[in-house]
Amino acid sequence: MYSFYRGDFTMEIALLSQDGSMFILRWLHLFFGVLWIGLLYYFNFVQGAFFAETDAATKSNAIQKLVPRALWWFRWAAMFTFLTGLLYLGHKGHHDGAAIFGTSWGIAILTGATLGTLMWANVWFVIWPNQKIVIESATQVAKGGAAIPQAAAAGARAGVASRTNVLFSIPMLFFMGAASHLPIMVNPNANLMILAGVLGVIMIALEANALKGKTGPMTTVKGVITCGFVLAAVLYGLMEVLTK
Repeated sequence: MYSFYRGDFTMEIALLSQDGSMFILRWLHLFFGVLWIGLLYYFNFVQGAFFAETDAATKSNAIQKLVPRALWWFRWAAMFTFLTGLLYLGHKGHHDGAAIFGTSWGIAILTGATLGTLMWANVWFVIWPNQKIVIESATQVAKGGAAIPQAAAAGARAGVASRTNVLFSIPMLFFMGAASHLPIMVNPNANLMILAGVLGVIMIALEANALKGKTGPMTTVKGVITCGFVLAAVLYGLMEVLTK
């Protein structure tokens, strides 16, 4: 902690301490995370339903002028959420030692971080590249040109990835909160590599669907929210069983 001395008076500034720097990273991580997830839910819960009901001209105008602005905030919020989280974990590991990641806190935070990393990758390498095609196509049509043939498929792929991010966001938020507020008993003799492998297979399978599959039961808002809570329950249940 930084201490300021003036005569017999001492003022300690908590924000300039080791804990203060950790707090700043957590604060920024939460700020950018709220912005990112808020826009994710806007796209999936609000904008999608509006586009399904509105007329073609209004939808085209929104795609050209509203969507690019929202996607700018969306992708950069995702980027800074990812970067501040990465810095925080690195700072935490350096300060407390790598063994911290084998504790209840570490298992939960790494599970949430893995889900968050997959979500970040979907934003930058699936959703944004495909949405650029959709935006360009709508702009060309508005100017009297032809639609880009790949636009429909690109929009569908971005939609599956976005729905997958909603699916991932529910257990991600659960484990981020559980890390500090829902400790579990971890057997020192538990093989945590088995846990990591099982959780990893589930996440990879769901991510593979985001890249190549369809929305399935996640097509509706109710469906994706239900799937998200089921996924959170499954991952938590496996964590309780495989850490004993």
